[in-house]
Amino acid sequence: LLTLAVRGSEGLYMVNGPPSFTESTAFQRDSGKNCKAVAFSRDGSLFAWCNGEKVNVVNVTSAELLRSFDLPKAVCLEFSPKNTVLATWQPYTTAKDGTAGVPNLQLHDVKTGKCLKSFIQKKMQNWCPCWADDESICARNVNNEVHFFENNNFNTIANKLHLQKVNDFVLSPGAQPTKVAVYVPGSKGAPSFVRLYQYPNFGGPQSALANKSFFKADKVTMLWNKKATAVLVIASTDVDKTGASYYGEQTLHYIATNGESAVVQLPKNGPIYDVVWNPNSVEFCAVYGFMPAKATVFNLKCDPVFDFGTGPRNAAYYSPQGHILVLAGFGNLRGQMEVWDVKNYKLISKPVASDSTYFAWCPDGEHIVTATCAPRLRVSNGYKVWHYTGPVLHSHAVPPGQELWHVCWQPCPDGAFPAQAVKYQAVPSELPGAEPRPAQAYRPPALRNRPATSSKLHEDEPPQNMKPQLGSNDKPLSKTALKNQRKHEAKKAAKQEAKADANQESAQSSAPQNVPRNVVPAVTSGDPEVDKKIKNLKKKLKAIEQLKEQAAAGKQLEKNQLEKIQKETALLQELEDLELGL
Repeated sequence: LLTLAVRGSEGLYMVNGPPSFTESTAFQRDSGKNCKAVAFSRDGSLFAWCNGEKVNVVNVTSAELLRSFDLPKAVCLEFSPKNTVLATWQPYTTAKDGTAGVPNLQLHDVKTGKCLKSFIQKKMQNWCPCWADDESICARNVNNEVHFFENNNFNTIANKLHLQKVNDFVLSPGAQPTKVAVYVPGSKGAPSFVRLYQYPNFGGPQSALANKSFFKADKVTMLWNKKATAVLVIASTDVDKTGASYYGEQTLHYIATNGESAVVQLPKNGPIYDVVWNPNSVEFCAVYGFMPAKATVFNLKCDPVFDFGTGPRNAAYYSPQGHILVLAGFGNLRGQMEVWDVKNYKLISKPVASDSTYFAWCPDGEHIVTATCAPRLRVSNGYKVWHYTGPVLHSHAVPPGQELWHVCWQPCPDGAFPAQAVKYQAVPSELPGAEPRPAQAYRPPALRNRPATSSKLHEDEPPQNMKPQLGSNDKPLSKTALKNQRKHEAKKAAKQEAKADANQESAQSSAPQNVPRNVVPAVTSGDPEVDKKIKNLKKKLKAIEQLKEQAAAGKQLEKNQLEKIQKETALLQELEDLELGL
């Protein structure tokens, strides 16, 4: 049975997961109003929290208190992957006389309670050291270089990764060998780059598994897939120089450990809101473009596989099993969710969770929690547990004057919940439907009794499958291939026209001479603007022809006339492009 930890101004308590949703009696509620942080271990067996006096660690099933550390100011907690170490962080403070403060990042042995090592870690961002899944290595960024420790021995630095200035790094998930993705920001006109290494081969640029450099990056987010074969890099600038967006500019890059790399081509301009890997590691989903945003699933060749069309959304969440994808619009959007069956790309349900500031899949891949938390929103705090087919199974609203700060599911080991068959029929729920009544648009009194006219600002694009259909082995053509294809078609059309003309000529010559000839209509592109351009280009080319004839006859040409003749090839190219409709 899974539990949900709930932290707020009413204290900290656990709620039993579906189907009962009762408060857990095993975990003793901590009613203090000062619970700053909570953390489950990765397998869900241990739970730690800080209540403003102590950091406590309990066994989740037996609720037995295992450890208690005297750290009243701790605000961040994290367990190492195999529950060996508990890392705690408290804000860094310097002494009054300006001398260096005491180390504020502590690593404690969970079994013995002893402090293994303390470090000074000034920034809260990326405060926690990163472990490989088997804890064979642990790494942290110190003054722009990455220090590696082996087997939780923090007294010796086993390895260092020096590059000019490592701003950020991410260790690969899964089994050995561990790989490291590092980001080095560009400076003085040099590009930024992300490099992938295999631990511990850090010697020289040749030792990197892959390298991708790019401009336009003030910060990056690096996302490994679960199988550790590739990294997606979202590079973003703080300011959009073109003035098109408040949110800076973003680009999406793909880097594989086999050395391949690419820029992911997104067919709509605008911000990149979210990018997530499917847990199967062979597909990823991106949500991007000015509102209404597009969402597309890409394969490892960065080719689109399925396009969800456009809609009010800025986030994507795959279920832990990878069989269901939720596209949602939270924050400044109204909380509409679209739940998709990933295998068949069919829409399952469209629930609405308005005012949500938090979303998380339950490890069972069947349930979802959404919550409205302070300080993001101070009113109507609470949480709801949904089934992915749409209904709300449990809802809890915090009493007025109280706040909800955080909810989180108890994690479980991989494979504890195999994927179930996807249901389309909404599961039964005790609670009334959570569909809000759609707000009616304001209509001035003069129009109130008239039939409503639809005035949509934009038409939403429908979803479409981008996979090449079986049987047709048409690969998407490159630009040059398209150009050649068009040229070929144009030549074919010209040949047929010539043939028709010849037939007409012979028909006319055999016809009586006094019948006026049929006037062949000029070939038009269907666009008056383009026709006008073609006419002008032909006029210019005719003038050039005449100048060439004059030059051949020995006439001395002026400088501007010679320049005109030099432009002939460019004009011919332009004419050809226009006639081919490029």
